[in-house]
Order: sequence, then C-alpha cells, then structure tokens
Amino acid sequence: MIPTALRLSVQPWHTIAATLTVLAAPAFFVFEDLASGLVLLALGLAAAFKADRGGCDPSQRIDSPRTPSLLRDLSLIAIGLLIVRTISLTAELDNLAMLRFTLALGGAVLVPYLISRFVYRDRATGFPWRARQRWGLLHWSWLAAVLVLGWLILPFYFIGSGVYQNWPVVDSPELIFRLFVGVGAVGIWDELFFICTVFAVLLRHFPAWLANLFQAVVFVSFLWELGYQAWGPLLTIPFALVQGLIFLRTKSLGYVVTVHLLFDAVVFAVLVHAHNPTLANIFPTAP
Repeated sequence: MIPTALRLSVQPWHTIAATLTVLAAPAFFVFEDLASGLVLLALGLAAAFKADRGGCDPSQRIDSPRTPSLLRDLSLIAIGLLIVRTISLTAELDNLAMLRFTLALGGAVLVPYLISRFVYRDRATGFPWRARQRWGLLHWSWLAAVLVLGWLILPFYFIGSGVYQNWPVVDSPELIFRLFVGVGAVGIWDELFFICTVFAVLLRHFPAWLANLFQAVVFVSFLWELGYQAWGPLLTIPFALVQGLIFLRTKSLGYVVTVHLLFDAVVFAVLVHAHNPTLANIFPTAP
C-alpha cells in the first residue's frame, strides 16, 4: 500500500533536505557530475537528519515510531539514484548493455523496497497494480488522447530536433525487436521507480503538489541522459507531472503503466521511422 502524506504543511528543513536530494538527479544525469551529485546527496541526508531532530523547533522532533523518518525515506531515493548512476544511460541494444540496464534499473527499485520492508520495516514503497474502481470513460478517453497526442507531437520532436540519433540505428528485424523490448521495459521501470518509489516516499512528508514537483525533477533528469534532450523537457516535464496526478487519482500502477506504454509505443514507432523513413510512415507531422 502506498502511504499518503502525513505532513500537510511545508516545513523548512524537510523542504531543504528533499530539494538537495532531488537536485542530485540533474547533477548525475543532466550535468553528469558525480562529485556534485554525491555532495548534494550528503547535504540532503544531513538536512534530513536535522529535520528529524526538529530543525530549529524542538517541538517538531520525531519521537513516535509511527511518524516516518525523513532521513530513512530520502535514503531510499539516494540509494536508488546511486545504483542507477553506476551505469551509462546511453541507449545501446547489445546483450551486455541490456544486461547492465536490467541489473542497475532493477536494483534501483528492488534494493530500496527490500531495505524499506526488511531493514526499516515501514513499507515506504509499494506497487499497487490494480485500483479498486474500474476504468471509466475518462480513463479510456485519456488513453486514446495519449496515442493521438503522441502521434502528432513526437515525430516533430524526435525528427525535427534530431534527438532520435541519441538512440542506435535499428535497421534489422532483430534490432527493431530489441528496441521494442528496451523502450517498453524502461517505460515500466520509470513508473516503478519515479512513482512507486520516489513519489510514494515523498508523499509521506509533503503535500501532493510539492511531492509531484520533486519526483518530476528526478524523472526528467533521468530522461535527459536517456536521450530526451534539446527541447524535450517541454514534453517530459508535463508528462511526469500528469503521471503523478493520475496516480494520485487512480491509485493504480497498472493504469499509469498503461499510459506510459502507449506513449512509448509511439516513441518506438517514431524511432523506427526516423532511422528507416520507409517504415512506419504514418506520421503527418514528421519533418
């Protein structure tokens, strides 16, 4: 079960700690500066320790075992970021590269989950696959809208900006299949880490709007190194924020993953078309 925010007000030391921690993501993945990222994580965790001790107000000190520790929770994010940072996020399709991605990205979700459950024993992360309510007209309409918006916008972005070259050339059935698997697998992982780990942890300490902003910083930073560069953040920032809002409303990992996979299906088709103009030639907005 994903926890909800226990603190509805924005407390200074909590905000400072989370800000420093999430800023490690652009340091790691946008500027690719390992030293700065490590310093930001260290400062963020130090600020979280102070926040847990009450900051400047001893009355805010955490004494109840039911009150989540900000230090522990931010450490889960820090561990995940550090595990991801052990590999280059340059898109490659050979066996070794796909194995590296599997181990690093899988570990970034699994290790924080295991630490939270068996070391901290507080279940800060979780993966609520199904919502209690069935998908209604609004749910299905948004899925259709994602396909249409992706069909119209993504070709103009990927091909017009040239960022499709951040992905390897796929000029054989095997490489096309590998790209399909890779794009889909990373899309699923995005929701497991950014929503069910980063966002879920932050919701225990911050109002939903602020937790969503924080997770979007981490999400967009990762996507930048993955290849969504140039003016890509104009697309990825709204996408990250909307995914957070959808999860808050539906409480369904299954639904946000479905949205993401539909979006990524269009990404896949655009990348295939960009590298092979005679294939998947179904995009009227492609330059």
